[in-house]
Amino acid sequence: MVAAKQKRVRKSPEERRNEIAQVAVRLVGEKGYYGTSLKDVADAVGMSQPGLLHYIGNKEGMLSMLITDSYDTYGTPDDFMASGLPGSDPGRLLFPSYLRYLVRYNAQRREMVRLYMNLESEAFSPEHPLFEYFENRPEAVWDHYSRYPWVIPPQLGSWEDSMKPIVRLCIEAMDGVQLRWMRQPPVDLYDEWLNFEAMIFPSPLWDNYR
Repeated sequence: MVAAKQKRVRKSPEERRNEIAQVAVRLVGEKGYYGTSLKDVADAVGMSQPGLLHYIGNKEGMLSMLITDSYDTYGTPDDFMASGLPGSDPGRLLFPSYLRYLVRYNAQRREMVRLYMNLESEAFSPEHPLFEYFENRPEAVWDHYSRYPWVIPPQLGSWEDSMKPIVRLCIEAMDGVQLRWMRQPPVDLYDEWLNFEAMIFPSPLWDNYR
């Protein structure tokens, strides 16, 4: 008796893109952008290189899919405001509370954070496709956060006048904490961030605004 031929399951474009993204996050996170070939990604997904290019366009398109479409799209202040967590009320939106939310969120996507940290270290070279992205990131983050109605201690004045150096410190501290989290033995990402929070947003100035 001839065995029935198994019907091939056709995946939707969205399913394929998610599959490609998951594989690329792992491979680029392990080997970096330069150490990962399109053949590596195609083989791991189980498709041809032309089939892969149909979804990503080219290797730089793969990076855009990973960073712009994935890493930067989730864990945002909008997500925080929709969470219902303390400090997320749009009428009294608290910046330190959001950062704690972001740290918790990143703690659940270790591979994605490893990808980001690996790419950031690679992109010191002007030839790297993400060189300008990382060079401009501090200003881009500042501009993005400045769109939201954060409530800060009145002694500081307005967000625009006082918070830019503090946001810069937060970016630098977050990068450092995440890098240490990747090392062995790892620190607890959230607990380590709380140590920095106490220094960046000190008492009594920030009491009731965290």
